Amino acid sequence: MALAEFSTQENVVALLQRSLERGRLGHAYLFTGTDLAELEAVGLALAQTLNCQKPSQSAPDGTPLDACGACASCRRIAHANHPDVMVIRPESKLRQIKIEQMVRRTGSPPRVLHDLVNNKATEGLYKVGLLVAADRMNANAANSLLKSLEEPPERTVFILLSTEPERLLDTIHSRCLRLTFAGDGRARFGEEEQAWLGEFARMAAEGKKDCFGRYRLLGTLMARLEEMKSVIETEVEEASPLHDHDEADPELREQWENECKAAASAEYRLRRAGYLGALQGWLRDVWLHSAGVSSELALFPNLDYTAEAVADRLSPADAAANLRLMEQTQRTLQTNVQELVALETGLLKLKL
Repeated sequence: MALAEFSTQENVVALLQRSLERGRLGHAYLFTGTDLAELEAVGLALAQTLNCQKPSQSAPDGTPLDACGACASCRRIAHANHPDVMVIRPESKLRQIKIEQMVRRTGSPPRVLHDLVNNKATEGLYKVGLLVAADRMNANAANSLLKSLEEPPERTVFILLSTEPERLLDTIHSRCLRLTFAGDGRARFGEEEQAWLGEFARMAAEGKKDCFGRYRLLGTLMARLEEMKSVIETEVEEASPLHDHDEADPELREQWENECKAAASAEYRLRRAGYLGALQGWLRDVWLHSAGVSSELALFPNLDYTAEAVADRLSPADAAANLRLMEQTQRTLQTNVQELVALETGLLKLKL
């Protein structure tokens, strides 16, 4: 697919092509937006452009500015079998990008990013590592990538794709050129997050604002988080070597146990942020209603009646204060404050 075909992303495409034409291509890009599939498509189109044998558009010096989409190199990239282009996606039950996908370890897939980075290009002009949902890297994988970003090999381009870039390490952010893609502005949330939010929003719309009513709202969140934590712990344990190697020596088992605890904790924080992000999105809908803005911009149109019911009781200032409160709660949860204390303080202060 040619870059020119992304008509809704003209600004981003033009910036990339100017960088190519001026010989200022970055070694690492962070593509952010609301549509992960489109981000991946543009990333692959850039990989094709960098390695195209018969470019449809070129700079005066012959530098490819857009791919033909038909040459052998373009076809191989499109079919995920080009030796110099590697796409890494979240794997396992945890939907994570793991260290085994980055460096050679026991149980690693046939190709890992380390192989691409440390070997010369075999067919193309550039080596391209495309990380889909890069925000799903676990801590070990993120630190491994960081080393490559700090000392990028020649003619190697990393393209990180994320709909939730705030989950990436700041040190990774700082080493990437961020390009934000236009979209409809709607965040994507999973079915479980939306189901819980529906329950929360309906309870909030009932208008029971006494202390008992507030604790009922908090209770729905805590119950869901506790259930989610149990599921995550089971998933992590099943994916761990602990599950299959009862004969391992105590020291190795202790290492695996510590890795399990760290992985479960990181995954829990990641998924918890998704639930709080959904709640923040609904509170944004409440604010839109209180400010008299068209409901066409709502993130959760199926819950529009609940947002309207709550907004009728609030001033725009109170609705905006709710959004700031949720932002503060998210930040507090990144500190050493106990989770229950942070959530209790945040949710009980909401004006509903």
